[in-house]
Amino acid sequence: MHSLSLKVCTDYCSGTRTCLPGRGSFGAANSELRNLRVGPGFRDFGKSGRVVACAPERNGNSRSGSPSWSSSPSSGAGQKSSSFLSRSQSWALLKQQMEVAANTEDYEEAARIRDSLKLLEEEEPILWLRRKIKEAIAEERFEDAAKYRDELKEIAPYSFLKCSSDATTLGIRVQVRSVYIEGRSQPSKGQLFFAYRIRISNNSDRPVQLLRRHWIITDANGKSENLWGIGVIGEQPVILPQASFEYSSACPLSTPTGRMEGDFEMKHINRVSSQSFNVAIAPFSLSVLGDDIDTF
Repeated sequence: MHSLSLKVCTDYCSGTRTCLPGRGSFGAANSELRNLRVGPGFRDFGKSGRVVACAPERNGNSRSGSPSWSSSPSSGAGQKSSSFLSRSQSWALLKQQMEVAANTEDYEEAARIRDSLKLLEEEEPILWLRRKIKEAIAEERFEDAAKYRDELKEIAPYSFLKCSSDATTLGIRVQVRSVYIEGRSQPSKGQLFFAYRIRISNNSDRPVQLLRRHWIITDANGKSENLWGIGVIGEQPVILPQASFEYSSACPLSTPTGRMEGDFEMKHINRVSSQSFNVAIAPFSLSVLGDDIDTF
């Protein structure tokens, strides 16, 4: 097993679980993941298995009519990550507080928080563009929405990738969900920590064994790294037909957002000399913002 470092993704958690149909829940955390205190953002997979998160940070020129955002050339990567992280965390907290105020019919407080949100969004291009896209879609100004979308893609290439993914290869389904772990992160040092949970379901009629894993990890600056390893969390599990295997792991990153994708090498074990095959892990985001906007 690889040791945890800021440049590679590791098998951090040791808890695993194999489920037969109708038993267990993907949302039930194992003991190791519970110790990470992931919070309410680490939810179960929905029945639809929807895929897509979130936005990385880059400097870019804003289009006409957009607020002007400046960045000090002398700022280090850790300072920029910390600044973006601080604003995004404040934004997420204010969003929650506004919902609570609205649900309790404290509309004056909700209006005050709404105004605070807008001020915060003026300081952060990714937050501002995400809001403008949602407003344009709600008002059916789709041409404007497309312009904002294209600008967001320029400065944040992963902005329409979500914190979950779902892919099936030769009857083997791989579902992933990621979440930011604030308690294990040190943004001022450029050290951000993300946990993810994976469910591998064998929907074929043949037993398979997971032999190796391969991850491609890309940060917000476009730097990619490849990681290969034997099995997952120290095991090479055998997954029977109509059964599933679940595990949790983690990935450190130096930027507030990033992207992961990869594949598992597997083989059928009911035949001698069976050749191995690759099972895709669809791209998903690592993001301190979580999922907030939909594609259109």
